[in-house]
Amino acid sequence: MRNNRKIKDCIVSISQSESEKNSLKDALDMLPIEDMIKNDDTVVITPNWVKSKQPSTGTVIGPNTLKSLIQYVKTYNPSKIYIATGSGGEETLDVMKFVGYDKVIKDENVEFVDLNYGPYTTIDLDHDIIPNTKINKLIDEVDVLISFTQLKQHEEATMSASIKNIMLSWPPAGVHGFPKKKLGIHEDLHGFIVAMSKKIPIDLSIISLDKTMIGNGPSEGKAVDTDGLIIAGTDPVACDTVAARMLGFLPQAVNYLYRLYLDKVGEAKPENMILKGIPIAKAEKIFSKAAYNKEIVIDKNGIKNIHGNQK
Repeated sequence: MRNNRKIKDCIVSISQSESEKNSLKDALDMLPIEDMIKNDDTVVITPNWVKSKQPSTGTVIGPNTLKSLIQYVKTYNPSKIYIATGSGGEETLDVMKFVGYDKVIKDENVEFVDLNYGPYTTIDLDHDIIPNTKINKLIDEVDVLISFTQLKQHEEATMSASIKNIMLSWPPAGVHGFPKKKLGIHEDLHGFIVAMSKKIPIDLSIISLDKTMIGNGPSEGKAVDTDGLIIAGTDPVACDTVAARMLGFLPQAVNYLYRLYLDKVGEAKPENMILKGIPIAKAEKIFSKAAYNKEIVIDKNGIKNIHGNQK
């Protein structure tokens, strides 16, 4: 298993184009992907497929954009590409067929792994309730791990973005049950996310706000259409910290984000990030107008520091 992400620099890009597909390319073009994906690498993309609902609801990522991401990754000639995820709401294969991801996987000739089942390996966790967990053996093959999800408010995790997507997709429902609550993950959800994050480094985080869920996430909230707004980057803590600001949250409002920052897993201070593309305040304006029909901009007078003070 890998111990560190491919790119140590904390780079976050924000883009908005006329389509989610074009915005994805713009966001990725601002990142050093050529230093991340090499010819002999095994690339694993974990998309958010939590439940059999259409992407228009903000519940799952869009198949067309997933297809575009696969095609983008292919331009760097990795040796193998996997689509690997484990739905928490129902059988992963049911979600795949309902939304049409199976056609994308077939058309792009990539491999699929249902993370809800084995073969397994066991990883140890620094967690009082779940000291270890089985996960699919694919983890031992990963050279580059990509998290592709939409942004959501979440009823227990506060928000769901690139980190939660990985840390709740990889624990298998075949062990933890549907919806992965059988063995105690949700008794200390934030602590579990922190423990998993220390074991599974995310190399590339992609968070789409093209359809963001506010209210009762992860699957029963209101979808917000922000027309192609995307956040991407090399540091998942930084990316999720920027995404959290769209929802009005500073790092300490999302317990696992703040703990990962304190434990030096990633960066939560914007002043220490390399920010590219659309300014954070402009992205907050775009999102808040779409969500609330009103500009609610945390950083309107300059980017606030980690505890909410303006520079």
